[in-house]
Amino acid sequence: MAKRYNRLAAQGTATWIWFPGDWEIWLGNRFNNRRTERGAMFPPFWKQDSHWPTVEFSKSFVLEKEDTITIAAEGDYNLMLDGKLQFGMPRTFTVPTGEHRLALKVHNQATPPAIFIKGDTVNTNETWLATYEDKIWIDENGQAHGSGIYVPAGRWRFDDINRRPSQWRLEVEPANPTCVEEMPTGREGVQGYLADFGRETMGYVVLGGLSGSGSVEIYYGESREEALDKDHCETLDILNVEPTSVSAESDAHQNCDKEIAPHPHHGNAPCATPRPASASQLLTPEAKAFRFVYIETPLHIDSIAMLYEYLPVDEEHSGSFRCSDAELNRIWDVGARTMDLTTREFFLDGIKRDRWTWSGDAVQSYLMNYFLRFDSDCVKRTIRQLRGKDPVTAHVNTIMDYTFYWFRSMADYYLYSGDADFVREMYPRMQTLMDYCLSRTDDNGMAAGRPDDWIFVDWVDFPMHKRGVLCFEQILFCQALDTMAQCAELVGDTHQNYAALALQLWSRVKAMFWDPQAHAFLHAVEDGTMNRMITKFPNMFAIIYGYVGDDERRDIMEHVMLNPDVERITTPYMRFYELEALCMDGRQSDVIREIKDYWGGMLRAGATSFWEKYIPEEQGAQHLAMYGRPYGKSLCHAWGASPVYLLGKYILGVRPTQPGYAEYEVCPSLGTLEWVEGAVPTPFGLIRVKASAGSVTVLSDGGRGTLIAGDRRIAIEAETPITYTY
Repeated sequence: MAKRYNRLAAQGTATWIWFPGDWEIWLGNRFNNRRTERGAMFPPFWKQDSHWPTVEFSKSFVLEKEDTITIAAEGDYNLMLDGKLQFGMPRTFTVPTGEHRLALKVHNQATPPAIFIKGDTVNTNETWLATYEDKIWIDENGQAHGSGIYVPAGRWRFDDINRRPSQWRLEVEPANPTCVEEMPTGREGVQGYLADFGRETMGYVVLGGLSGSGSVEIYYGESREEALDKDHCETLDILNVEPTSVSAESDAHQNCDKEIAPHPHHGNAPCATPRPASASQLLTPEAKAFRFVYIETPLHIDSIAMLYEYLPVDEEHSGSFRCSDAELNRIWDVGARTMDLTTREFFLDGIKRDRWTWSGDAVQSYLMNYFLRFDSDCVKRTIRQLRGKDPVTAHVNTIMDYTFYWFRSMADYYLYSGDADFVREMYPRMQTLMDYCLSRTDDNGMAAGRPDDWIFVDWVDFPMHKRGVLCFEQILFCQALDTMAQCAELVGDTHQNYAALALQLWSRVKAMFWDPQAHAFLHAVEDGTMNRMITKFPNMFAIIYGYVGDDERRDIMEHVMLNPDVERITTPYMRFYELEALCMDGRQSDVIREIKDYWGGMLRAGATSFWEKYIPEEQGAQHLAMYGRPYGKSLCHAWGASPVYLLGKYILGVRPTQPGYAEYEVCPSLGTLEWVEGAVPTPFGLIRVKASAGSVTVLSDGGRGTLIAGDRRIAIEAETPITYTY
């Protein structure tokens, strides 16, 4: 089902280029606006930017011989050679020998302006420059002055002149239900069918062998209950079929080159095998999430199937995990599937309900991705899309903490990938976003919530106000300033004071919120009064971001993190960080037990992908409800897949210590396990680890590693297996 692809085009080969970030912003608008609630469109409620409608692409070069180039563009364009405008929109053009500057201006209001030029020597790639030209003026003699903002052009892997960026779609693969039941409808002449696809999935429903006319009502459910509840299921389609209907053409069909495999009939219900292609066929217009599909229609249907929609992955470059505990293996597998389902054009939150890019969800998806697929392209797409364009008028997703997570995602990306070019690309947008954050601080330099800010933190099941100055937000803000300082140093910006601001902020946070008697950071200050509530949120982030020493960390662990009187966390979202803090304190045995209890509890409750929230005491349909709706909870939510990250980083024990795994550590921790083995993907390949009581074997495709076994530190050389027995 998965397909391999080349991660980067060869240097010098022709590829489609655009203004950096514009394709991602345009694609994100299409992506985020596909959300529906019971058939009604539901667009995002934050600012949506647009691509620049006119972009100039240019490159200077020296040719030893003339080069006849082929030109394709998304939009209308002109061509200038050495400042001289050429006639029309030439599809081919001969560039003479010598030193030249080639420039093309492309206009396209509908999709991002993009060009593809292929010649023997002159080829569009990331060495070209792009500008949207907002700083040009012309004098009375017609002479242009000033300079646009020239930046390296954006690109991905569109290396075929006939494969335009605006035509890109996810892949699809035929799949069949595990069973189809005929259901009574109570409506004369109307048949009901319930198809179970066996586990959570996403794609297009395909109905084969249709005859007759009328409406086809399709109700989707992540659970059987939801699919059968026509009045309350979150998503549905109502489609009209005319007597002359034929097989529907769609993007999904175009991306599918395989037949749906035969499947046996189930009683009188339709089978899962369509008739030959000449038979009438219905394909739903948009991909939706479901396990169950309930269909009511007066039409005759021969078959029910689906086209599973997915982003191809590089399986040879993917992470893996196996251990002596079968349940933990299943948890990793379901976590991996949850990640694959929520990794699409971008990293989204949940595949059924929101289907939006949320920065708080995405920052965790990136980390899980680094231990599963290492799809750095999807990380960059999502970061660009979430940031959008200047001017900044609101927090990312309108949420203060999500803005701070966005900064953290840049630090994480550089650590895992070593991709300094992306940091250089995004640094100007990092600066303007930080300027916005700094403009909204109080007299103490702290991030104070404004009336138009959403302060999220987490969904909690206990009284916790989010007004005033929250300690949790200040710790995230401090980390954002530290990230800015790191990136400023990387790009050579010596005119900033982010490091000083971070130090100043942390000293004020420590003085204001740390209570040595309570051995904890307190919750918030509102109207000058300290709210002395103690929650896990600020305390565990102080540990994770390294803002406390060993003594304070031990105090926090005893008096907060392991204190049963402190309110518990019930979302996988914050359990991600809770368990990471425990791992950093060396409590891997406790974490394995918690993973088996919490995520294993979801599996025992019937989960085939991990949920947005899980409260063990809930029973039956209670697990499906959220937001005041009986099926409002997402049963496939990206932040539910955190065992993929925790098991890779803290049980296999692989973590980078220098950007791009130039240097790394391997420190396996078996906890209660007898043995563990797996692989962690990196920019240079895989780091493979196998450990049992008294023995560790490591084989790495690159980098300089250090195996930590007790008090011993043993060097790991690339492509040289090492086994240490103790």
